[in-house]
Amino acid sequence: MKYAVDQIIENIVILENIETLEKKEIELLKLPKDIHEGSILIKEKNYKIDKKEEALRRSKLQEKLKKLKN
Repeated sequence: MKYAVDQIIENIVILENIETLEKKEIELLKLPKDIHEGSILIKEKNYKIDKKEEALRRSKLQEKLKKLKN
């Protein structure tokens, strides 16, 4: 499963399932140290950062913003 980091509030992280859009809370200590809002995580045994997916999603969002501005 893939999740997007929606918010980080103190020691709680709100994750959004990319497919179902369901949100869940998880302790920050259970996630990789270098996450930030917008990070994409893959859940296998543990959570891992998917930097390729994050870059792809950011690129798509930037394209959408450009289209909206024009």
